[in-house]
Amino acid sequence: MQEWMIAMFVISIVLIFRDMAKTILTGRKSKKEDEFPLRENHPQKEKVERYAASFQKLADTFYGMPYWKEYLSAGQVEQILRDAGECMCSQCYHREICWGKQKDSLYRGGEVMIRALEEGDEEKVDQIRAEWAEFCGKSVQYLETVRERFQKERQNLIWGNRMIESRLAVAQQLTEISGIMERVARDLYDIAPAEPEFQEAVRKALKKRHVLLKHLWVMDKVEGRRQMFLDMRARSGQCVSVTEVSQILSGICECAMTSAQDSRCIVNGEYHTVHFVEDVSYQVIYGAARLTREEEKVSGDNYICRQEEGKFVMCLSDGMGSGMDACRESEIVVELLEQFLESGFSQETAARMVNSALVLKGEEGMFSTVDICALDLYTGICNFLKAGAASTFIKRDHWVEAISSESLAAGLMQQIDFDTSSRKLYHGDYLIMMTDGVLDALPADREEETMKEIIMDIPDETPREVSRGILERVLGYSDYRARDDMTVLVASVLRK
Repeated sequence: MQEWMIAMFVISIVLIFRDMAKTILTGRKSKKEDEFPLRENHPQKEKVERYAASFQKLADTFYGMPYWKEYLSAGQVEQILRDAGECMCSQCYHREICWGKQKDSLYRGGEVMIRALEEGDEEKVDQIRAEWAEFCGKSVQYLETVRERFQKERQNLIWGNRMIESRLAVAQQLTEISGIMERVARDLYDIAPAEPEFQEAVRKALKKRHVLLKHLWVMDKVEGRRQMFLDMRARSGQCVSVTEVSQILSGICECAMTSAQDSRCIVNGEYHTVHFVEDVSYQVIYGAARLTREEEKVSGDNYICRQEEGKFVMCLSDGMGSGMDACRESEIVVELLEQFLESGFSQETAARMVNSALVLKGEEGMFSTVDICALDLYTGICNFLKAGAASTFIKRDHWVEAISSESLAAGLMQQIDFDTSSRKLYHGDYLIMMTDGVLDALPADREEETMKEIIMDIPDETPREVSRGILERVLGYSDYRARDDMTVLVASVLRK
């Protein structure tokens, strides 16, 4: 639990740095700040880089600690035999015989028996017990003592592995945090004043629309996508739409530009910095249909759909069972995933951190599925991550593809393997996610094939109508009774 608290503290620091960076880029600036004197040896950049190096060093320390162990060490085996001998043989009059002439064979037999206990080979254990019974009158009691000592050492090994796994989870989080800080430092340095000719062209174009440009900075990030920061105000008490400014920039840049999410909508008489980004190539419309299990008032399924920084993300989680407990568990999962993804963590790291939180929570039998679809709105590449989740379906023209998962749900074990894959989506494609309550209502052993047939029969309508149509067809297979919570998410991909 201490490791998780440390990780949460570190994440809070990252969020503070993120907000500081936003303040630097979008806040009202003093005369000195207006000049944006960012350079390679900028003190703030170097400071953030030192923070990043410190977190990476701390992560390396965690990585350098003992790793997960599957078997007891030779020293632990020897200690078990020594303790059992002191307990059972110290007062036995046969001690000198057994641990004198028979010492080597007894020790080897004890070691073999302990290894057999580790492997669960009871036949081998019974064989050794029979061999020892020939010369030891207390063989049964001795072997039971060895078994008791073994169980204690085995439990200590399990708890030790649990702590090691927790440290590795924290190390992964610290490494990701270090990477985020390095990206923040690079972003600060990547911002530079625009070329004089370009800046003058923008100034003249804005002036015709009664907008005064004070400063213009540009930042080219991933794959050359242009970003701009315009410090401007409207003159003569007028108000100008930021959308109109976006259109002006689009004409000058010869590519579609738009204001960043959560930017200002109006340019008024005060100077403000507005962030503009290259517009995405795709847009997404989504809809959902849900049904709560019979005799339950609350669904155990939860989901989020959000768009930010050129990505559209859908997260779906199915809590164990149904009702309020399942709802609370899946709600925690989707909220944590949303927070981590918004903070810049990769999908897999965010999912691993959520899994660590569920494991360390320590409640017996509490787990939830994790299902993430992240669509790059510039390229149309969609990345899928699943942990115990039901199949996701892609509908295109006259065929349907299923993306399945065989991994365990989050919260069952610390070291979990997620199923990941990628697909290229095109204009008109439908992305369909669902919980296992939907597929389980279909004929056994033909769930995916039946679902493909249902999806093909649904006409291409709005995502909300498609999701409702799927749910209605599925209910027809279960006598219109919901034996589990059912949720269907449908997203339609459209070219802008």
